[in-house]
Amino acid sequence: MTWAAISTWRMSFDGLSEASVLLDKGINAGDAVEKLINVVENNEHYKSVGFGGLPNEEGIVQMDAGFMDGDTFAQGSVASIENVKNAVSVARKLSENKTNSFLVGDGATKFAAKNGFEMTNMLTEKAKKEWQERLNVNQQEQLRAYDGHDTVGAVTLDQQGSMAAATSTSGLFMKKDGRIGDSPLSGSGFYADSQVGAAAATGLGEDIMKGCLSYEIVRKMAEGQSPQDACDQALFSFAKTLKDRYGSCDAISLIALNSKGEWGVATNVEFAFCVSDNEHDVKIMIAQPTAKDMTKIFPMTKKWLADYQKRTESTID
Repeated sequence: MTWAAISTWRMSFDGLSEASVLLDKGINAGDAVEKLINVVENNEHYKSVGFGGLPNEEGIVQMDAGFMDGDTFAQGSVASIENVKNAVSVARKLSENKTNSFLVGDGATKFAAKNGFEMTNMLTEKAKKEWQERLNVNQQEQLRAYDGHDTVGAVTLDQQGSMAAATSTSGLFMKKDGRIGDSPLSGSGFYADSQVGAAAATGLGEDIMKGCLSYEIVRKMAEGQSPQDACDQALFSFAKTLKDRYGSCDAISLIALNSKGEWGVATNVEFAFCVSDNEHDVKIMIAQPTAKDMTKIFPMTKKWLADYQKRTESTID
């Protein structure tokens, strides 16, 4: 039976590997996508997701996450949640609710504690040192948000034909207290329809949410476009419009999977992603934009991986 999974960034490789084992055993798409993202959230080396995520300008780690069941359209989200080990699991739990399925701030944190989710201080020493270094550099200047915004987003298709999509992020480093990007917003950061396909986004949330890009990709796939064409057309058409009307368009990367297990990726920057299915082992791929408003995709090189590992595991002296 066909199963498939795709996820954003090199950091999702281990999570996608574990999710692939589950999917191959017949586990459902929701369990697989939650497990995939939990693995990323639990790794303190990844500075833009979960434990070890970099804090806002006040030194507080605030996380956003979303989950959607492609069979029922049930969706749950949390934003600016604090001291919770796995934000995406809280989002999935909220997707069981007819109402009150999107909670923010103290409300989200209280819900997590009441429902038995693991609570912990999410600010690691490494992340705290980096925050303090940034404060020292900018003590005479207005604080500016770091331009990194590496959300982990993932889409899964199980052997029963069900699909799920989910995201998790600690957001922009040095962001304003309470800032929320696209990641917990259905239609922007993620969207899933098991009869058609699903998509997820990573990049600057303030730009992604202007185009509702995850929903737009699924809509285009419903009209018969391949995942690759849907991703390219959604991204590059919107990026041009945003530049013309808003004046700029920051980094945006999109992933998609249809109900047949076919995938697509589009990006306006260099972007790494992971993908697997019932016929192929997990692999890391690199995507780059071309001058023809298309995305070039090729296998990751050993040098690229070595450079990535060095950046990821670097520490502040």
